[in-house]
Amino acid sequence: MSNAATSSTGFTPVANRGAIAACVILAVIMQALDTTIANVALPYIQGSVAASADQINWVLTSYIVAAAIMTPPSGFLAAKFGRKRMLTISIVGFVVASVLCGLAQSITQIVGFRLLQGFFGAALVPLSQSILLDIYSAEERGRAMAMFGVSVMVGPILGPVIGGWLTENISWRWVFYINVPIGIMAVMGIATFVKETEINAKAKLDWFGFGMLSLAIGALQLMLDRGSQLDWFSSGEIVVETIIAAGAFYLLIVHMFTSENSFVNPRLFLDRNFAVSMLFIFVVGVVLLASLALLTPYLQTLMGYPVITAGLVMGPRGIGTMLCMMFVGRVIGKIDTRILLFAGLAVTAFAMYVMTGWTPDISQWEIVWVGFLQGAGLGLLFVPLTTVAFATLSPELRGDGTGLYNLSRNIGSSVGIAVVSALLTSNIQVNHAEIGAALTPFNHALQALAHAGLNPNTASGLSTLDGLVTLQSIIIAYADDFKLLMLMSIVVMPLLLLLQPPKRAASAADREEAMEVVME
Repeated sequence: MSNAATSSTGFTPVANRGAIAACVILAVIMQALDTTIANVALPYIQGSVAASADQINWVLTSYIVAAAIMTPPSGFLAAKFGRKRMLTISIVGFVVASVLCGLAQSITQIVGFRLLQGFFGAALVPLSQSILLDIYSAEERGRAMAMFGVSVMVGPILGPVIGGWLTENISWRWVFYINVPIGIMAVMGIATFVKETEINAKAKLDWFGFGMLSLAIGALQLMLDRGSQLDWFSSGEIVVETIIAAGAFYLLIVHMFTSENSFVNPRLFLDRNFAVSMLFIFVVGVVLLASLALLTPYLQTLMGYPVITAGLVMGPRGIGTMLCMMFVGRVIGKIDTRILLFAGLAVTAFAMYVMTGWTPDISQWEIVWVGFLQGAGLGLLFVPLTTVAFATLSPELRGDGTGLYNLSRNIGSSVGIAVVSALLTSNIQVNHAEIGAALTPFNHALQALAHAGLNPNTASGLSTLDGLVTLQSIIIAYADDFKLLMLMSIVVMPLLLLLQPPKRAASAADREEAMEVVME
């Protein structure tokens, strides 16, 4: 770029731009890897720390909840203490928390350290993204965001494969230790090449609003995670957590409408597109990670897949998402975004419909193509939904809207995992009771199978029958969860009619802004 061009655009070229980009992308890849790398190791972690089936999902939800809570104030922290300093602290804290996760000896320890990991990891993506936007000119930012988007998508794609290989050949603890060398390289590069930003000592945060939001999310997640264990509202703990969540949420709403500088700006919800999109992205968050949380134990526990095989057959899901996001980036603005959203919901619902008919006898090929299809459906949703959400929102509200939008997606993910896990546990018990009630000595069909070792009057026959009933109960329970996710994808389709149609084709700036929000 010439000096004239530089002065006319007001952009000053940055030295060592390639090295800076490489360092921040390393940090992003490290954080993105952790969204999926631990999934395939969950059964091994469960056995190692003696956790129950519903407890082990806390390893996923604790990370998501912590990241959800700490994402909105990341901009304030960067302004108050400096962006380079906060990014360095975030990486170091993330690496230390990762090591502690690898050293954990109990479910309490690993969940606590995953919370710590989420707290530090929340700022990695938005801070890295803001650095990239600063070091590239307006004309080059589209290419920079594409590069950034690929780095974000590479993590979830490679996560199951790398996690499977590490767990199979070394130990599940290495799915956390792998962050150490990546983090060290990122910190060294940032310390060497990145310059500190100006510190705004007057920057303020609505601590009351932030505290109420954090308390509401934390109490709600605890209630959902522990509800099935404690028989829901028959437990005093669940009642208390429900009251705390409802009370904190009520105070947040009151504060939102009475405070001049609320943590959540109520004007955001006056924009119809943004309000409807908040609900959409919540459902997308549910389907995105809840289905992944179900698929991992299905493949490894029910189908008996080795951990590395499970990781490989889950990989195409991420490829489908990446390819469709690239496709959408080219056609958005030329095709009504509501059509793209309908296509994404329809493809996702169809993939879930196919999964409701799964049994442990399905082929690897079916897992691969259904996973690819599911990922493609999600890829068709992300960018168009973000484009619609911010298309009519006032520019001065976009900063607040970005944080709230991504918060809704994260809450959807954590709530979705908790709900499908609780339903899976309860439905297995219900199905077992219903099927077992029909297995009596007076059942003529069962009498005909007595010669095959299924005689309920013998100890061996009764044991064999119980095993078959349990297996069938689990298969039906998984099918019910997949059906729920399918129905959620279908039920939100009519809301597309509430979205305002685009009045003009999306410009390159609109598409770039949408990609920025998606990647946060």
